[in-house]
Amino acid sequence: MSNYHRNVPDGSVTTPRGFVAAAVAAGIKQSGRPDLVLVTADRDCAAAGVFTRNRVPAAPVLLDRETLAANRAALRGVLINAGNANACTGEPGLADAREMQRLAATAVGAQPEQFLVMSTGVIGVPLPMARVRAGVAALAPLLKAGGGPAAAEAIMTTDTRPKRAAVEVDLPGGRVTIGGMAKGAGMIHPDMATLLGVLTTDAAISPDVLDASLREAVAVSFNAISIDGDTSTNDSIVILANGASGVAVGDGESRARFTAALTDLCRQLAQMIVRDGEGATRFVTLVVTGAASAADARRAADTIATSPLVKTAFAGGDPNWGRIVMAAGRSGAALDPARLALWVETTDSPPLQLVSGGTPTGYAEADAAAVFAAPEFTVRLDLGLGDGAAMLWTTDLSHEYVSINADYRT
Repeated sequence: MSNYHRNVPDGSVTTPRGFVAAAVAAGIKQSGRPDLVLVTADRDCAAAGVFTRNRVPAAPVLLDRETLAANRAALRGVLINAGNANACTGEPGLADAREMQRLAATAVGAQPEQFLVMSTGVIGVPLPMARVRAGVAALAPLLKAGGGPAAAEAIMTTDTRPKRAAVEVDLPGGRVTIGGMAKGAGMIHPDMATLLGVLTTDAAISPDVLDASLREAVAVSFNAISIDGDTSTNDSIVILANGASGVAVGDGESRARFTAALTDLCRQLAQMIVRDGEGATRFVTLVVTGAASAADARRAADTIATSPLVKTAFAGGDPNWGRIVMAAGRSGAALDPARLALWVETTDSPPLQLVSGGTPTGYAEADAAAVFAAPEFTVRLDLGLGDGAAMLWTTDLSHEYVSINADYRT
C-alpha cells in the first residue's frame, strides 16, 4: 500500500458509490448454485476492457470488443453467466450474447449497447437461453449496493473461494474508491490469464485515461500469472467508472495515484487466482533478473512457470533446480551458462543461493528442500547479462489438477 491508497475491509465490486449487483441460480450450472450475475450503475459510465489474445475468442468477447469500440463513454453494466462459456458456438452463440445484452438493458431500463456480457464454463455448448431469460427477470428486483459478495461467488466455476477486494485512494481533488471481483482457477496464462474480472470506480475519468490505466495495471497483474500455460477463449477484464464521487482523474498526480491503486487492486485479485489454482499446493513467485532485455526476462519466466517438470518438482517439494535452469535454457532468452545464479527463499528464511557462476554452491540439500516444501516461496534466477527483469506468480502441478481436468464436464 502507498501513502495514498488502502484496502477497504470486506470490499467488493459494489463498494464504490452508485454500483449495485445481484446473483441468482438460473440453472446454467449443474450444481444448482448461483450462476447469473448483473452488475450495474445508477448512471452512465466510462468503460475500458482488455480481452484474451486466443484466436478462438468466445461470443461475449467478440460482442464486448464491438460494444466498447462503439460506446465506451456511456456503459451501464455487465451481465455474467457461469457454467457455460458460449465459446465455439458460431453465429447462434453470438446471437445469444446479443440477447443477453438486450435482457440486461431491459431489466434496468437502458439500451442494449450500454451492457457488456461475459460467460465462463464449458466450451462448445449452446447457452440454455430459456434459463438465462428467466434468470435475468429474477435479477432485477434483487439489485442492491450490498450485492457484491454474492456476485463474486456466483461467477465461480472450479474456484473454491470468491475473489473480491476494494481500495480507496486519496487524489488531489478528493477520495475515490475502486472495487472489483474476479474468477479463475485453471486455464490461466498471460494474454490473458479461464479469467473474468469486473472492476468499478466512482472516479470521474475519461475513457482514454481509464483504458491506459487499466492496461498498465493488467500488464503487471493479470498478465503476470500462470497456473497451467493455457490461455482461455473467454478472458476478459473490464472497468466501469461512473463519476459518482465527483472527483476527477486527469493527467499528472491524480492519474499516477489512481493507476497505482488500480494496479494494487488488480495484483490482489490476480494473486487470489493463483492461490486458488486448481489443485495448487504451492504459491511461487518467479523473479528473473539480469536479462539482456525485459522481453527476454519474461520469456524465461514464462517458460519456467509453464514447464511440467518444474511444476511437478514444486508439487513434490523437490529442490530439483536443474529443471529451472533447463527451462530458462530452452526459453529463447539470451543467456550464458557461466553467468547463471539462482536463489530460493521464503518469507521466514533468508535467500539460499543454489547456483553461482552456473555451478552448484555446496548448499545443504535439507535447507533447499525446506524452502521447496513451503506453501509459499520465491525463486530468483539471475542471467547476468543486463538490466532486464520480470516477475510472475505461478503454482505447482499436482495430482489434484489432473483429477479436476480429467472429468471437468461431469
